[in-house]
Amino acid sequence: MIVAFSVTPLGVGEDVGEYVADAVRVVRESGLPHRTDAMFTSVEGEWDEVMDVVRRAVAAVEARAPRVSLVLKADIRPGVTDGLTAKVERVERYLAQQGRQAEQAEQAG
Repeated sequence: MIVAFSVTPLGVGEDVGEYVADAVRVVRESGLPHRTDAMFTSVEGEWDEVMDVVRRAVAAVEARAPRVSLVLKADIRPGVTDGLTAKVERVERYLAQQGRQAEQAEQAG
């Protein structure tokens, strides 16, 4: 399964990067495949291990903030591994293929 989640401390001001770093550190130390971008951190693994990482990431922020917001989205597909990479690679292949087709059509036209 892949879980994309965002942990936001509330009541600590506008600069929350330091608090978010605490959550991301938990994910990185978990050893699970993960990816962090500007809005979410995605982590891949089995249900119990992924949800434990999310719980611990929230707890890390909660330890320093009076209130925490959690947004979570899950892709639950038993038997699928390396989904973080494979999903993105598939999209990139389609984009490259469409780009080649458009280029060929432009050259033929």
